[in-house]
Amino acid sequence: MTRVTFVGRDGSKREVESRPGDRLLDVAQNAGEPLEGTCEGQMACSTCHVIVDAADFAKLPPAVEEEEDMLDLAAGATRYSRLACQIWLDGLDAITVRIPSESRNMQGR
Repeated sequence: MTRVTFVGRDGSKREVESRPGDRLLDVAQNAGEPLEGTCEGQMACSTCHVIVDAADFAKLPPAVEEEEDMLDLAAGATRYSRLACQIWLDGLDAITVRIPSESRNMQGR
C-alpha cells in the first residue's frame, strides 16, 4: 500500500491509499483530483502534470525523453515535475504531489 498525498491548487492536503502497481494518474482520478489525462497515458499531452515533493522525486525512476519533451511544454513546470501517467506506485511507502495551478492540453482539443 502506498500513501499518496495530494496538495491541491489551494494548498489543501488530501491523503489516499493505493495498491501496488497502481498508476498515479488513475489514483488521482479515482480520488477526484483535477487531472485530465486527456491522452490516456500516451505522453501526447501534459494534462496530468504534477509536481512531486522534492524528498520523493529521487525515489522515482528518471523520466524518459518523451516525458521530458512533454514536460517542457507543461504550464508551470519545475525541476520536480512529472506526468502522473508515468508514475507507477511500486515499492513506494508514500509520495506527495502538488496539483499545478494550471494545465495545458498539448493535443489542442
